[in-house]
Amino acid sequence: MTDLFVSTSPEDPLAQPLIQDLIREYDGRYGDVPGRDPAVVELHRYPPELFLPPRGHFLLLLRGREPIAGGAFMPHAEPETAEVKRVWARSDLRRQGLAARVVRELERLALEQGYRRFYLTTGSRQPEAVELYRSLGYEPHFDLNVDAGKFSHLPFRKRLVASIDLPFEAFAVSA
Repeated sequence: MTDLFVSTSPEDPLAQPLIQDLIREYDGRYGDVPGRDPAVVELHRYPPELFLPPRGHFLLLLRGREPIAGGAFMPHAEPETAEVKRVWARSDLRRQGLAARVVRELERLALEQGYRRFYLTTGSRQPEAVELYRSLGYEPHFDLNVDAGKFSHLPFRKRLVASIDLPFEAFAVSA
């Protein structure tokens, strides 16, 4: 079965498994942090319109009609900068590169929409997210030599550059 990216809205019923999984995941990891809002509050902090073109984007990766990964971006306070939000891969399909595919597609869409930089934060209890963003060239804006647990959020930045898509024939080797 082929995977397909679909641009949609956080209010799309197809997106609800993503939202519900994020709520469970975040509450499971951070629910014991004093003074922290429940994940449902965080995930509804921003109006859905912020995640729609031309200012933002909400993306699902579908396998058949089932969402298997997703992510979004919205405008950030800095000029030409979008903020990545809600990157997610279904728990039983993790470690297969789905989140990386989503982030790369979000980067491509952001460039098309006029953004030149991405900003994001992840949590100190998400080492796999830190690993993902570093592997994709995101620059950490926190001290990597300090225990990540000492920070409430781990910020990353990346300058977006258009990739050159060469035809397959360009990679062919002559005998």
